[in-house]
Amino acid sequence: MKRICIVGISGKLGQYMTEHALARGYEVTGVCRPESVAKLARFGDRITVFPGRTDDRTVIGAATRGCDGVLTVLAPWGVQDYASGTARAVIDLAPPEARLVFSCGWHVSRDGKDRYGWKIRAIVRFGTPILRALRLVDLDDQQRAADLIFASARDWTLVRGSDLEEGPSEGLPVWARHAHDPTLARNLMRRTDFALFMVAALTDPTLIREAPAITGRD
Repeated sequence: MKRICIVGISGKLGQYMTEHALARGYEVTGVCRPESVAKLARFGDRITVFPGRTDDRTVIGAATRGCDGVLTVLAPWGVQDYASGTARAVIDLAPPEARLVFSCGWHVSRDGKDRYGWKIRAIVRFGTPILRALRLVDLDDQQRAADLIFASARDWTLVRGSDLEEGPSEGLPVWARHAHDPTLARNLMRRTDFALFMVAALTDPTLIREAPAITGRD
């Protein structure tokens, strides 16, 4: 693994992934909206940024060219299939042998066997139609993006994150195949550790075609 692309590099998770990737000696390219490029000023010339929407196929094709791995934040913003459009662009345009690692929330399920606490159920049941009506967020589109990934023959991993907080690293998060696993009872982790798991997944063959639900170490 020498060169990677971070799709959604300017967000908090994206910036943490950048820190971890640079610490491992990776050459880093990234995609973010033009108005967010300034957020990455502290990285200077250590990274190469391709301004544009993460579902812009021309931008994704250029940014991922020559990359050994692609880390993608599946943001469900708006109601124009932003997350699924981003997933489709990465799956279609990243180099054939590239390792693909995506991020989303616990509410996404691969096989329908996940069981969730009241808070997640309430957000999905009541928040989804309200946020969609306000044209702010489409949680269903994140599930559509996940379904595209699950159906892909690429070497993918979809990392499903628990609640997040800021703070120093507590180490690599623990994971399980289903969100109700007792291992995940804490349901809280540091955002930097979510990013650490994403970067570590690039070189972990046991996570290929897995959708790990993760949380911080207790």
